[in-house]
Amino acid sequence: MNLESVRAFVAVAEEGQFRHAAARLGVTQQAVSKRIAALESYLGVALFRRVPTGAVLTGHGESFLPHARAVLMAVRQAVASVRTAGEPLRVDVLRSHLASAEILRDFHRTHPDIPLETVTLAKADAAVRALLDGEIDVAFAYLRSPVEERDPLLKSAFVHFEGLDVVVGARHPLAGAEQLGPGDLGPFTAWMPGIVGGSEWGEFYREFGEAFSLVIDSSGPNFGPESLLETIGASSSLITFVGRKTRLTWPEDETLRRIPLTSPTPTYPWSLVWHSHNRHPGLRDLVSYMRAGFRPPGRASKVWLPEGTDFPAPQVF
Repeated sequence: MNLESVRAFVAVAEEGQFRHAAARLGVTQQAVSKRIAALESYLGVALFRRVPTGAVLTGHGESFLPHARAVLMAVRQAVASVRTAGEPLRVDVLRSHLASAEILRDFHRTHPDIPLETVTLAKADAAVRALLDGEIDVAFAYLRSPVEERDPLLKSAFVHFEGLDVVVGARHPLAGAEQLGPGDLGPFTAWMPGIVGGSEWGEFYREFGEAFSLVIDSSGPNFGPESLLETIGASSSLITFVGRKTRLTWPEDETLRRIPLTSPTPTYPWSLVWHSHNRHPGLRDLVSYMRAGFRPPGRASKVWLPEGTDFPAPQVF
């Protein structure tokens, strides 16, 4: 059985389209089609059924998928067994200024002997694919559903519940408040150009906005957090949200106010996600570190969490 054909099969199964699988593998769509055809010929069964939107697994394909993933994982483990000592732990932090990166920095300060390599993948789905493909060792992400449903060999646990602050300009009517509740924000538009359609954080803010009847505007070009803060600082009507562990460069002219949201505090649930067969020694240390520092969220009356944050173990350490 050709390993590249197995890799192509898993990519098509996860992407749902041959062209997306080809882009992921860095080959042509024709090459993917040939590899799938060769695999189907070898097995003597059809693995996919072509549909207008792409390709869906047949019953045989669904049966073969977990075994194909296991084959790829076995190959990755074989390669890992002869890795040189000191190879870095590859960690997806989503963005370098977010809480995930700050948490990893804290870990590095206490474990400077563990080499790290950070990556910033697009979404949680991309992180899960990278874990299954062996491209990364661990990821910080907000999971919209149990990752074990995607693959039973994946493990996850809540590691940090991050409260939100609201940011306003110095001329904004709310600038003098020491703390605010979500209900105080109704008259104002929250500008969040960093929201990506279909992303897990986009769904978080959609639920948050619906829960408290807030207007959250994600339109406009996203030129990064510094540009966003510049716009908010110059406005007397716009607001925006940032996580409490988000690292930002604040303007020196004191044009911004960062105000905690309370009663309830909207809270972003970060999870750590890894593959149970991964034997990188740094992964064990990171999981142990996160377990030791984990603090559950406050009482339900004090905290707002999105739907789906109560799914079962091992989502909580």
